[in-house]
Amino acid sequence: MRKGLIYLLIIAGLMVGTASAEEDVFKGKLFAPNVILEHREALALSKDQFTAIRAAVVEVQSGVAEHEWDMQEAYQALMTELDQAPIDEDKVLELASKALVAENQVKKKQMAMLVRLKNLLTSEQVSYLESIVAQ
Repeated sequence: MRKGLIYLLIIAGLMVGTASAEEDVFKGKLFAPNVILEHREALALSKDQFTAIRAAVVEVQSGVAEHEWDMQEAYQALMTELDQAPIDEDKVLELASKALVAENQVKKKQMAMLVRLKNLLTSEQVSYLESIVAQ
């Protein structure tokens, strides 16, 4: 049990490290929905913009759910396999590959949403958000 927890923490650490690196890469270029909505009044979002942003977020949430389930299932199977002695390297790599494919699908959907959100904004709104993120 303890060994499994250690493996889980290592994998979680790797995933967090990857996510942090991605955030730095796109900082100021793309804006999370919560950032846009926090500054909704200052941005003077139109009703159409707000509706389109909401629709994009809802679409991604529903599309991501299936891949997140697949990812969790693969990571759980991977953790179970890591408890075996000896560990079947081929099986571990197969399970890791399945988890990473699902994770990649989640990230692609999230990226598409972020691009869509930015495209819904005017150049003035983008400039405002860039200034907020730069602070």
